[in-house]
Amino acid sequence: MDESGLPEGAALRRALRWLSEQRSESPGANVAALIEQASMRFDLSPLEENYLLDQLARWVVPSDRRT
Repeated sequence: MDESGLPEGAALRRALRWLSEQRSESPGANVAALIEQASMRFDLSPLEENYLLDQLARWVVPSDRRT
């Protein structure tokens, strides 16, 4: 457990669930802004927030960039 009393990764899992709900309710919402909100709401560490931002890059940038 971390200092918050939650099992390791629990805040990140809760943030991911919340992000998924927000995206379902508002598909056009700014994902980067939602990640910032989730980071504050679930007291994510900078490393956890960076993980979410890295995932955002994977969602936005196509994996196959052939020209």
